[in-house]
Amino acid sequence: MSTLLIYGATGYTGRMAAQQASALGLPFEIAGRNRQHLIELAEQLGVPYRVFEASSGAAQSLSGISVLLNFAGPFAHTAPALMAACIEAKVDYLDITAEINVYRLAERLGLDAAASGVMLLPGVGWDVVPTDSLAAHVAQRVANPVALSIALQVPGSMSRGSAMSVSEIIGAGVLARIDGELVSTPGAQPRQFDFGDGPVLCAPLSFGDLVTAWHSTRIPNIAMFVHISGDAFPEGDLSLLPDGPTEQERAAHQARAVAEIVSADGLLVRSVIETVNGYTFTPLAAIEAARRVLGGERQAGFATPVSVFGVEFATTIAGTMISDF
Repeated sequence: MSTLLIYGATGYTGRMAAQQASALGLPFEIAGRNRQHLIELAEQLGVPYRVFEASSGAAQSLSGISVLLNFAGPFAHTAPALMAACIEAKVDYLDITAEINVYRLAERLGLDAAASGVMLLPGVGWDVVPTDSLAAHVAQRVANPVALSIALQVPGSMSRGSAMSVSEIIGAGVLARIDGELVSTPGAQPRQFDFGDGPVLCAPLSFGDLVTAWHSTRIPNIAMFVHISGDAFPEGDLSLLPDGPTEQERAAHQARAVAEIVSADGLLVRSVIETVNGYTFTPLAAIEAARRVLGGERQAGFATPVSVFGVEFATTIAGTMISDF
């Protein structure tokens, strides 16, 4: 029987994912570095646990596992070793990162993964599941799309883990895809985007969609932006942040993204995706992705949510809808 391993299961989002996997009756185990925390969660869920570091030698800890779902960020610190371990152990790799350098790594490792019959599928949460579906959806609305702009709206508070991952995203610099190539664009300027309530100013920032949207749509020019509201991007000592927003705080802030496409003849079209709060969406989407992979929906090498599960994958998650303008 195929078995899922949830790594980082005792963290804020990993715990919700493990609870969702249990609710669906999936065959799974949990893993991470903190033995005591794992013992407590394993007893609550009635599942086995494994204790190991995301480091060289991790492959020996993947015996009997078919799919690894990584929730341990910052992913720049865990994904390289876990991807390498999965390729060695012939285990499909999934994670929930938005860190662009992890996607670039998965892309580089794609041929090695394919040779081992392994899938590398980063980004099965929010971001990039909604934006990948959104980009592919809006690309179907025009002939010959040549430019894609994606903007995320980040409302409410951020989890400690996400805040640390954002530091990795900012550290990657401002990038864009120009004529199919990923290049540095330090002079990129903010732009106005309309998420449905009128235009708001969005700043350029490099998310994983610069890689996934290229593979999912083959649109040669792609730029990413983000609209920040409230205390979404905290400052100061990130280690002092709470684990994440409460259930009530999540319910108060839905997540949205907008995609604009320009065709070769100058036509501009816009679509907006709205979901439940990103922290609510992520465990639902990640476990649904894992469930499908366990069931045989997979492709060897580097993959995107759209390439594996289709354009409509995001809208199969409850509370998600796309509107066209």
